[in-house]
Amino acid sequence: MKKNLFLLGLMVCSMTMVAQTETQKPESWYFKLGGSYFLQTAATEFPTVGGNLPLDRTYVGGKLVSEESVTGSFGEGFRTGVTAGYRFNARLGVELGVNYYTSNDKTMAQTRSDVPITPAGVYSFKSVGQITAFDLAPALVLFLGEHKGFEPYTKVGVLVPIHGDLEITTDAYAPIAFAPTGAPIAFGDVRSVDKVKPNPTIGFVAALGTSYKLGKNISVFAELEYRNFTVHGKTKETTEFTVNGKDALATRTTAQIHTNYRSKLDVNSNNPLFNPNTATPDTKDTTRPNDAMDELSSYVGISGLGLTLGLKYSL
Repeated sequence: MKKNLFLLGLMVCSMTMVAQTETQKPESWYFKLGGSYFLQTAATEFPTVGGNLPLDRTYVGGKLVSEESVTGSFGEGFRTGVTAGYRFNARLGVELGVNYYTSNDKTMAQTRSDVPITPAGVYSFKSVGQITAFDLAPALVLFLGEHKGFEPYTKVGVLVPIHGDLEITTDAYAPIAFAPTGAPIAFGDVRSVDKVKPNPTIGFVAALGTSYKLGKNISVFAELEYRNFTVHGKTKETTEFTVNGKDALATRTTAQIHTNYRSKLDVNSNNPLFNPNTATPDTKDTTRPNDAMDELSSYVGISGLGLTLGLKYSL
């Protein structure tokens, strides 16, 4: 009897050790390479672009016939990245991803007119923005167990942009010369490219994914990821300005090229709302043309829902 009990206990211990061996994997590193496509999940009104409100306006014969707000986000676009991960045990791990993201182009403001310039000085233009950025994405990973080669998992973490900008390209058919009275006497094709640098920010990410073993060390993986964060502008610089195809950046003042974003504007701000330069017909020419322009700070959203596909290599 005692011998049978001993053998039974030995079998139970052996089975327990085998089960632990199967469910508790040794500590290990792994690496992932993937590509993603994101769709925007939240559309908000875009900020003011170069003094132009985020509106889509249409004029016919100099008369405004339609107007609507321009909304959206820069959460739609492509991302590529590499990720290093470490598993503490069969269930828990950590990851650190390094990603490059480029958004789709988004119209931020637009005015269309059937005449080159209306009596009120309205002209046709279109401002299009695009965000590119590198980010770090540390995350905590919970593995849900492997079955027939599939191993689902969830992860939550933060998103920390480390470099990037919002590039806004504006094409306009606008006044390029003025009479002493301030009335436009000539107009042409004007193109400007502005780059907005962001303040430091942080976002939130969550994902549900699974991997599937192709071999001992190689797997494929798929992730459905949600991210939520906004970018707060810090400065803006005009990097390109042409008139009828010719470089005219040197003709712009410091105030017209450089912008500092502020949380508040007052009489001390270098802004035409508070200190217009009445000596010139350009209402955006301030009394301190050799200083950077001050404008109210703005935010743009980059929230999105994306699908990532890629390869995973485990050591």
